Amino acid sequence: MDWFFQGDYAQAPISVPLVLLGLLLAFLCGQSLAWVYMWTHSGLSYSRTFVNSLIVIPVLVAAVMMVMAHNLVTAFGMMAVFAIVRFRNILRDTLDTSYILAGLVVGMACGTQRYPVAILVTCVIIGILLYLWATAFGSKHRYDVIVNLHWARPMQEIDTLRTLFWRFSRRSHCASQRDNEAQGGTDLSYRLLLRDPNRLEEMLTTLRGTNGISRVSSLQAEDESEI
Repeated sequence: MDWFFQGDYAQAPISVPLVLLGLLLAFLCGQSLAWVYMWTHSGLSYSRTFVNSLIVIPVLVAAVMMVMAHNLVTAFGMMAVFAIVRFRNILRDTLDTSYILAGLVVGMACGTQRYPVAILVTCVIIGILLYLWATAFGSKHRYDVIVNLHWARPMQEIDTLRTLFWRFSRRSHCASQRDNEAQGGTDLSYRLLLRDPNRLEEMLTTLRGTNGISRVSSLQAEDESEI
């Protein structure tokens, strides 16, 4: 492996173990930031790809600093190339920006003859992206299905419905409750985390056959999941 550890032909060669340590440290710090963002975020603008970018971008920036290595010409070249790519393309996804930045970093590493850096950055970034994809990191998937129904019985008997939901779901949350003055009763909307998603139709059939419940419909929670 001498060709790899001694393959940095730049004017100021760097240590391969230090490169790997810097990339891994940037990954851990970025993931810490992403966890804090996930725990503290509130509102409707949550984006899983933005959370992923919080992990990828620190690693890419660390790689940029390694490639530049106090080279002012390389720094200006990086800014110019990224500005051209950004001007000619409208990137609607923050993770797309990370991919573009990754390509630029690897290209610059090869162009400045920092071949170990190019290989390490490529392997580390691919590993991180595969990890984010395989684990769906950043996703706030708390419910499987949304069930809408009309409850015609008194609200004092709503525990009957909750008991029925408990048979099929681990967690249920009443997201909407509205009195229906025209037909009487109450229109309800519940979010459910199912014990077994394959039993959804069985649950809906049971609801439709229960006295006082009508107009039962379901919507997959994925249809309104975060982007």
